[in-house]
Amino acid sequence: MASSAPTPHATGFPAEGRCGYYVEKKKRFCRMVVAAGKRFCGEHAGAAEEENTRKRILCPLDPKHTVYEDQLAKHLKKCNSREKPKPDFFIQDINAGLTDETEVPEQFVPISSLSEEQLENLIKKLRKASEGLSSTLKDQIMSHPALHDALNDPKNGDSATKHLKQQVDGKHRKKNSVFERLQIDIQHLCLNKIPVLSKEKLPVVGIGKHLCGVATDLALRCLVETYAASCEERNEEPLAKRIKNDKTEKEINTLAKEGNEKSVPEKWTPVAGIVIALCCHHRCDWRHYVGKEYFKALGLGAVEFHYFQRMSSWATCGMRKTSLDASNITTKRKDHQNDDGEEHDDGGYRFTDDTVESLPGFLTVEEKKKIGHLCKLLIDQGRIEYLQQKRFSPALQYYTDPLVSLENVLLTALPNHSSSPETTT
Repeated sequence: MASSAPTPHATGFPAEGRCGYYVEKKKRFCRMVVAAGKRFCGEHAGAAEEENTRKRILCPLDPKHTVYEDQLAKHLKKCNSREKPKPDFFIQDINAGLTDETEVPEQFVPISSLSEEQLENLIKKLRKASEGLSSTLKDQIMSHPALHDALNDPKNGDSATKHLKQQVDGKHRKKNSVFERLQIDIQHLCLNKIPVLSKEKLPVVGIGKHLCGVATDLALRCLVETYAASCEERNEEPLAKRIKNDKTEKEINTLAKEGNEKSVPEKWTPVAGIVIALCCHHRCDWRHYVGKEYFKALGLGAVEFHYFQRMSSWATCGMRKTSLDASNITTKRKDHQNDDGEEHDDGGYRFTDDTVESLPGFLTVEEKKKIGHLCKLLIDQGRIEYLQQKRFSPALQYYTDPLVSLENVLLTALPNHSSSPETTT
């Protein structure tokens, strides 16, 4: 069998039409396309002898890239980091919530610097606040038929199977579907200012796959306060046929006569449902947290919240070795960090000064895991209480096996007048 041709990198030469600069840190050539007749891309042009008389400087708008000093004025007009006109649906901090900066101390002492007595007091408060909460959630692990063949393919190893289970097919092929991508921080997103929603008055379903920490709270407020409350104030209701998959008025009347009144909701709600895969509780922020009132009712505040959200990472950091051994994965630890990193922003998978190895030794690893899960549960319960106050029926459940993702809890919510799963208490 003829051997395959060596890759350009293996032969020590850059790929054709690509930059000739060797990136020592990555142990490969730069992959940027070069201009006709040039050896180097714009970023590495300074390495070319024929261009070493021109000076490159950091872009003042974004120091992550450089620009020729004599072309700075021209570059600033088209730089992707330049400030752009704000769209109508951008309203500064609309989903940030009421902020009382006096509640948040300017600086917190790291957990690793707390005395054993201080840490014990925090844990006592956590356990007292968590009394009555069920730490056993219902399993709602589902699998889409579109993935069955791939998941059962013997050619796929553990890593490929895990990757498939984590993915969601974003390629919707339904005819006449309209898609619009909005590049905006959720903190400033006003849904009722989006043309297609304000014009059609369509109900919204909020879906989030691992909305890291504070992003979950911003998304909840965006849906149930900014959008839902605004629509209800205006008493807006869409045509029934828009809700019922474009059924004609005749079909709707027929269904009603047959006793299927539930097919057409008596009351329209702007938010038809919420589904969010939770993660990264250590990235939550008291200033934006939707469960403040719940914490305050328990006698807790910004200080306790800060340490609970930091301790929440114990639930995942301490399980790294256990989960890898259980799944018989022998890939190097570095590869797993990269794989998990695609799913989370740190996500509690990297060891920090607040994780298992650097803490006082009066707690075992298993005890720290349990405390981490309690912290997550308490933070999520605040979200549950918030949704209940906003007339939703929320629930927490497991949506995948922990061997697939350690962040395997799903938050769902339906309007109170709809049928819904049992609320977690």
